[in-house]
Amino acid sequence: QGNMAFTGKYEFEGDENYDEFVKKIGLPSDKVEMGRNCKIVTEVVQNGNDFTWTQHLPGGRTTTNSFTIDKEADMETMGGKKFKATVKMENGKLVADFPNYHHTAEISGGKLVEISTSSGVVYKRTSKRIA
Repeated sequence: QGNMAFTGKYEFEGDENYDEFVKKIGLPSDKVEMGRNCKIVTEVVQNGNDFTWTQHLPGGRTTTNSFTIDKEADMETMGGKKFKATVKMENGKLVADFPNYHHTAEISGGKLVEISTSSGVVYKRTSKRIA
């Protein structure tokens, strides 16, 4: 895997359980439509334990979270909600607890695979590497 395993640019490829998941976390319906099959491009810069994680949404909106493994950081959800989280590294996966779901991210087969779990609903998003 190496240290810079996450660095790259990834484009949304597909997801599973989107509707059920966004209902569980109470996403407003306008945001639900915006996020459905949204060609989000995720850009990750990893420098040792320091990460900058940027999501580019269609229409020029971006969300950027910077964090260091095992240190509390100020984060923002795609819905714009601010919160504090400590991201951990477990078996090559990034693991974090968001306000109402548990999130993991890993590089698997050259793809960025993100899994969010809320009250038993598992939402999986896969993005392919484009740079």
